[in-house]
Amino acid sequence: MRALLLVLCLSFSIPARADGAVPPPDPTPLFVATLWDVGGRPFALAGLRGKPLVVNFWARWCGPCRVEIPELVKMQQRFGDQGLVVVGIGLEDQADTVREFVRAYDMDYMVLLAKDKGLPLMRALGNSKGGLPYTLVIDRAGRVVARMEGLLKPAELDAAIATLFRS
Repeated sequence: MRALLLVLCLSFSIPARADGAVPPPDPTPLFVATLWDVGGRPFALAGLRGKPLVVNFWARWCGPCRVEIPELVKMQQRFGDQGLVVVGIGLEDQADTVREFVRAYDMDYMVLLAKDKGLPLMRALGNSKGGLPYTLVIDRAGRVVARMEGLLKPAELDAAIATLFRS
């Protein structure tokens, strides 16, 4: 009986690749979500499909999130003219306070508020622990080419973004 339970449990576990790594998450939940811009207006993320993306989940109270914001600003400035869209998804619900935060940190990339959708969306996108910050790099075909949990390592982010623009 225990052997049968073990087989059943293993058959429903997250599949691993041959190299033992967990496959990248399916970004579909991102493209069906509607969040809010800093003006409080709904924003359908479906409009971002087909664009190279860096999607970063953050919160004002998250120290590592604050540390990596300048790196995200640099990425938007360096690659924005090539079509890269950096999207900061704040686990926030108050547009006024987020607007002030965006100004204070010179966040010149797209910032959206997740309100109560943030944690479920992060989990659907492969962050089962719900820790912050959490970043995905998604190519034009809608494939996740990199996933980073915790503070960004600039070299890793650079390498992931470079894959987006290889001919």
